[in-house]
Amino acid sequence: MTTPQAQLFDRIAQRTARIGIIGVGYVGLPLAVVFAEAGFRVTGFDLSSERAASINRGESYIDDIPNATVARLVAAGLLDATTDMERLRAMDAISVCVPTPLSKTRDPDMSAVLSAADHIAKRLRPGQVIVLESTTYPGTTREIFLPRISEQGFSIGHDVFLAFSPERVDPGRLDWTTKNTPKVMGGITPACLQAGQALYESAIQRVVPVSSPEAAEMAKLLENTFRAVNIGLVNEVLLMCDRLGLNAWEVIEAAATKPFGFMKFTPGPGLGGHCIPIDPLYLSWKLKTLDYTARFIELASEVNTGMPRYWVQKVADALNDRSKAVRGSQILVLGVAYKKDVSDVRESPALDIIHLLREKGANVRFHDPHVASIRIEETRLYGEKELIPALHASDCVIVATDHSGYDWSLVKTHAPLLIDTRNAVRVG
Repeated sequence: MTTPQAQLFDRIAQRTARIGIIGVGYVGLPLAVVFAEAGFRVTGFDLSSERAASINRGESYIDDIPNATVARLVAAGLLDATTDMERLRAMDAISVCVPTPLSKTRDPDMSAVLSAADHIAKRLRPGQVIVLESTTYPGTTREIFLPRISEQGFSIGHDVFLAFSPERVDPGRLDWTTKNTPKVMGGITPACLQAGQALYESAIQRVVPVSSPEAAEMAKLLENTFRAVNIGLVNEVLLMCDRLGLNAWEVIEAAATKPFGFMKFTPGPGLGGHCIPIDPLYLSWKLKTLDYTARFIELASEVNTGMPRYWVQKVADALNDRSKAVRGSQILVLGVAYKKDVSDVRESPALDIIHLLREKGANVRFHDPHVASIRIEETRLYGEKELIPALHASDCVIVATDHSGYDWSLVKTHAPLLIDTRNAVRVG
């Protein structure tokens, strides 16, 4: 009689394995598409009936995934979506791509991961491989998923296989995608690693094995902590140069001419996106439970979260130089996505800038070619449709995101007062 592992490996090799993706957002949908394009039948599981219906209509809600791609895969019977978690029983492989935000107290909100683990545990059967992709603190796979699976009476590494492989998604990139970005993989047992590796190598170009889920979880946090700390450093360089009367961008460009030992980072309005502002704080939180303070992380977070307030003060100072108050001024924010050429506003510092300006009594509008509306606390704001009239109607324009579609010479010509958080032009 063949073992569950042998049966799973055979189904993966024959492309007959059914793959389920829990959470079909910015991470889950691209992963589902990659597996479907490799010839697997993939089902997306999501709490949102709207998302499930969109996929089943052949429509994408993710910038990086064209409608035509989803429509083609749905028509071929390779991709569908559902809110019915009972269908997890039919899956041979399950990847968990649910959000892991921070709570209001800046602690990890693990509710979505816990819910996914419970849904899977209730529907486990021999021969399934489960891979957690959601970014989290070291120990999550072993502490949350493993006990729930073990309670069902299955032998880990023989009946059921459990691994962690952190997502590496950078929205808007065309050079590095889900398919060609190397995937780190750590299994609870060597057999778990083999199962996870076999699954992902069937659709992704390179899988990088590590010794444990904890090593894979930590690797992800190191990647994003590296960026958060260096962005915090260069943001503080901006603050120091401001005090010294120096142009921080000139200093950075000069330093970047060194051909070794220096990696260029640039200042900005703060941190945004689904990873860099959040993930390092998962590590910081975990270390606090071990009576250790992650000082670099805490300091970088303090600097980065303070940048929106710095730029709001720059707006106030610039208006004051023209004998205007912030209160009652018409202020236009250009770009509210967290990075250029995407519609993703998660954790965008532009939202903090808008909130702070509104608190000071400013009348704030925004223009973003990729974002139609945003929510600031309980208020829904809709973007300006025409850029030039919006520039003319403003007392001050602050650039938060430098979308490539903007004609900056045009902006500088028509903006009465310009503050640019992303380029060397400060106030004009």
